[in-house]
Amino acid sequence: MRKTPLIIVACLLATSSAGGAADLAAGDPAAGQTKSAVCAACHGTDGNSPANPLWPKLAGQHPGYIVKQLQALKAGTGRTDPTMAPMAAPLSDQDMADLAAYFASQSTKIGAASPAQVTLGEKIYRAGDKDSGLPACMGCHGPAGMGNDPANFPRLSGQHADYTVKQLMAFRSGERKNDLNGMMRDVANKMTNDQMKAVAQVIAGLH
Repeated sequence: MRKTPLIIVACLLATSSAGGAADLAAGDPAAGQTKSAVCAACHGTDGNSPANPLWPKLAGQHPGYIVKQLQALKAGTGRTDPTMAPMAAPLSDQDMADLAAYFASQSTKIGAASPAQVTLGEKIYRAGDKDSGLPACMGCHGPAGMGNDPANFPRLSGQHADYTVKQLMAFRSGERKNDLNGMMRDVANKMTNDQMKAVAQVIAGLH
């Protein structure tokens, strides 16, 4: 039995049930720009992280999702990172909201997909894999990878391929587990390494 429709229904239901970070008062982008100076060394002044493809692009990301990740990193629950944990530790809720508002206001710089992996990556992103029960990525993240802010499903469009693969592997291993109802862990457990790499390449050039 194919599980793709069930996953898509779960995504749709999540848009009305997600809370927490998405319910916070809107941050101040101007204040966030000032506070982001410490973030620039890794993520770039505009959130496009030019130095290392293992550091995520934050530009254009949904503010609720950024806040959710900062909260998880600060608390050490569901997501850990030896570099980001001490950066998140001193942040107040207002700091997080301001930073999220600033990075969300920036434009994402789209990358390019590896031509050799486009065919497989497009198939996985748009249709999944019926043999393994893997749902299509676009069921939750949208055809252009824009995600869903109320549901805390992140924007994927333009994200570094190396970072995407790293996170998929973290979900698969259980190292990362702050996904809604274990949805991403379920998805990642159905993916091969080659599928992860291919879909990550497509996401890098998706817009």
